[in-house]
Amino acid sequence: MPPAPAPRPGTSADIVDTARGGGRAVSLTFDDGPNPADTLRLLDVLRRHRIAAVFCLWGEHVDAHPYVVRRIVADGHTLGNHSMRHENMSSWPPERIEADLREADAAIRRAAPGARVPYFRAPYGAWGQTPAVAAALGMQPLGWRLALGDWDPPGTDELVRRLRYGVTPGAVVLMHDGGGDRSQTVDAVERVVPLLTAEHWRFTLPRHRA
Repeated sequence: MPPAPAPRPGTSADIVDTARGGGRAVSLTFDDGPNPADTLRLLDVLRRHRIAAVFCLWGEHVDAHPYVVRRIVADGHTLGNHSMRHENMSSWPPERIEADLREADAAIRRAAPGARVPYFRAPYGAWGQTPAVAAALGMQPLGWRLALGDWDPPGTDELVRRLRYGVTPGAVVLMHDGGGDRSQTVDAVERVVPLLTAEHWRFTLPRHRA
């Protein structure tokens, strides 16, 4: 097996799962978009509350909805590469991983020229050799501490409960704005953010390096 590629300066192959800042800091991250039906409404919610989040983008969806990517960038959010076709990459060799990540990165840059893509998140959390490859391409692998489980929508009330009472100081939270009907997720974020803000939680971006 060939040696793992070296990370670019300022990036490591360590999987980051911690929000920036101490105390009650939390990072909101959203996978599998862009998805016009839910991403655009989510962006409105985040804008009202002045929250910057990370959107981990599925390359095929980027090609289908480039204008939504431009709106994400225009609103000041941060981008992550979530692969081109959302396949399980855990057994892939580095060369195949690199080709996929570069393809997804090119799709993002066609949609939003000049946009930075500082994070990578593996589909299904199936990492394999992807962290080292992503770091060599200048992307920090991004994990999570709280997964909301919204890929199988349990109802908005349950998502509200999971988010409000599952969050811990410094947590990166994994949610979805694409890959299906994510209206429950958007509704839950809209309901929970004011509650967390009243309890003195702060919304920050994830650390860029472990």
